[in-house]
Amino acid sequence: MVKMLSLVAPAIMASVALLPIDRALADGEVNIYSYRQPDLIKPLLDEFTKRTGVETNVLFLDKGLVERIQAEGANSPADVILTVDISRVMEAKEGGVTQPVTDNETINKDIPAHFRDPAGEWFGLTTRGRVVYASKERVEQDEITYEELADPEWKGRICIRDAQHSYNIGLIASMIAAHGEEYTEEWLTGLKNNLARKPNGGDRDQAKAIFAGECDIALGNTYYVGLMQTNEKEPEQKDWAAAIKVLFPNTADRGTHVNISAMALAKNAPNRDNAIKLMEFLASGDAQEIYAEQVFEYPVMPGAEPSDIVKAFGEIKPDTLPLADIAANRKKASELVDKVGVNEGPNG
Repeated sequence: MVKMLSLVAPAIMASVALLPIDRALADGEVNIYSYRQPDLIKPLLDEFTKRTGVETNVLFLDKGLVERIQAEGANSPADVILTVDISRVMEAKEGGVTQPVTDNETINKDIPAHFRDPAGEWFGLTTRGRVVYASKERVEQDEITYEELADPEWKGRICIRDAQHSYNIGLIASMIAAHGEEYTEEWLTGLKNNLARKPNGGDRDQAKAIFAGECDIALGNTYYVGLMQTNEKEPEQKDWAAAIKVLFPNTADRGTHVNISAMALAKNAPNRDNAIKLMEFLASGDAQEIYAEQVFEYPVMPGAEPSDIVKAFGEIKPDTLPLADIAANRKKASELVDKVGVNEGPNG
């Protein structure tokens, strides 16, 4: 059984006093601190418990996960950390709340080297492409590059979410890794000039803007397309998804920038053995396919299949530049966003 506990943006001191997970010392439990929504990982954790008998407890936080573990200190009940992108798992490592898992053949054989930390402090589980959403009605081309987003032909036709959001920072960091800081500054300036409006909303809102005719192309993650296509609670999102096609940038050269969901072993994991069992399970092909199908992402294990919905987006050629190298450029990317004034919009 998965025990799900949710806490949004907790204050650090309050998080210690209101700790909702008792320190689990029993052999049959593992505690997971997760940035990923509980309902998205529940099928995966249910299968883990079915196979091992180990119960899982999940604490969901939308922010402040690293600060919470730091505040809990040596008494933290956290065993495994699950994150939704490279920036957040790097924050965990840099914040000193992870520990290395080295020489684990089970994990290393299923996760390619460019999707794991060289020091063994984090491991990618699934990937998603940072792609271009394009209007089916107003955009004829089926191929594009990130570099082209700065071309004048797209003036007034591009929508993006907050340029400082970790998804966009990851893409900008990959541009720095590929082209250098000077080129990326010029590229960002061109992109800013091509915006239809100030950056706002989330990735789904960019598809909505295309549907409404506010812009013709946008940056977004692949998995949001699957979430929109299958959204029964807000069926209007199906119309947004139907209005766009997915273009995978740079398929003819270095490939499309991908980000990861990732796992890490918490620094003071009280249930270390069970935590390793869970990490080994999550690295397996079976688990990656379950996880990838649930969240509409791609398994990192070579040969593991994405869901039929994801396959329908088209074939992705991922950029093979190590994510650790891309993540090293996050600070520069953030500084360039402010320097260029991307979030001020095209007229700012």
